Amino acid sequence: MKDPTHCPSCRQTMVRQTFERQTHGSVELDLCFNCQGIWFDEFESIQITPGGIVELFKLLHEHQDDPRTALSEPLKCPRCAERLLQGLDLAKHGGKFNYHRCLQKHGRFTTFAQFMIEKGFVRQLNPAEIEALSARIGIIRCMGCGAPVDIRKDHACSHCRAPITILDPSAVEQALSRFQQAEVRRTTRDVELLGDAIVTRERELSRQKRLKREPENAGIIDTIDLLSAGAEFIWQLLRR
Repeated sequence: MKDPTHCPSCRQTMVRQTFERQTHGSVELDLCFNCQGIWFDEFESIQITPGGIVELFKLLHEHQDDPRTALSEPLKCPRCAERLLQGLDLAKHGGKFNYHRCLQKHGRFTTFAQFMIEKGFVRQLNPAEIEALSARIGIIRCMGCGAPVDIRKDHACSHCRAPITILDPSAVEQALSRFQQAEVRRTTRDVELLGDAIVTRERELSRQKRLKREPENAGIIDTIDLLSAGAEFIWQLLRR
């Protein structure tokens, strides 16, 4: 079991949540609802199943209106206490998102909002939309770090450089649909692939028997026991 993880910002003990892992087993993520941040140990962010991402989104959404503390400076790695370096990346569906990573490769810290951008639940506003919004609302809270942003003059957070984003219902609907469909594909066995695997396996066994010149196989055409071969193949899949 992992040692308790202290938030890179407020240094309080983070809440540990378990989600299903892509291959097998589970992924334990550390969350700080006070700072609205997630600590990912190395590669954890890409190991969560599509269904796990949906469950994590639901949890983050439940806490989106919780009282929040602005991120401190500097942020420190909970494993080695070294300063985290800010990074910027581009997601396929959500656009640009930022995070803070450990130079010793212990992991990375990202806010709830930036994680939702990364996974496509949050949409970035274009300049025209920001201009229209600024006519009605002058200052908003940054979804990246919680700092105030005067959108009448800034189109990104001056503190963390996060773009102006909103939790767009259509983006949420599309992201949920995308991950739910991916989860169905992940957990549904393809009958044609199963059949191909059975045929390949049985032919290989028959070939090996012929090479050994076992008398009982001499002159007999390859036959395939679909029941026993299929049961064996499915058992191997379930054991992964």
